[in-house]
Amino acid sequence: MMYEPLLFAHVIGAAVLLGTGTGIAFFMVMAHRSRDPALIAHVAGIVVLADTLFTATAVLAQPLTGYFLARQAGWPLSQGWLGGSLALYAVVGAFWLPVVWMQLRMRDLARDARDTGSPLPPAYRRLFRWWFAFGFPAFAAVLVILWLMLTKPVW
Repeated sequence: MMYEPLLFAHVIGAAVLLGTGTGIAFFMVMAHRSRDPALIAHVAGIVVLADTLFTATAVLAQPLTGYFLARQAGWPLSQGWLGGSLALYAVVGAFWLPVVWMQLRMRDLARDARDTGSPLPPAYRRLFRWWFAFGFPAFAAVLVILWLMLTKPVW
């Protein structure tokens, strides 16, 4: 009886992770392209807030709803597609946690540049390159997780 509400919560969490991650990436890239420290500081502040409110909440809810879904359905956590999803979830986390720190640091560097009327420092550009690079494997892993959840392939 609880399967449908758990599934709904799990799907909403997946949509939040994918949607927030995509939105954050888009807005950070657009702000970065402006090279305007004030705009970057503002957008990065919103990005940090969105990551805290939405992404972090979904990151915590997904394993819980997933665990209870698996129990309700009788799926062992070591089952091929489910074990693969869990491993990929760890990969996403390994890329996401440093990205959170990078976003905080980029926000602070942009604020400093804005407040002093300086251009963005080289440290900002280095962090942005790392932030951008970390997004690709994390995003790809989320897409594969979604595919695994939808198709439940037999391994």
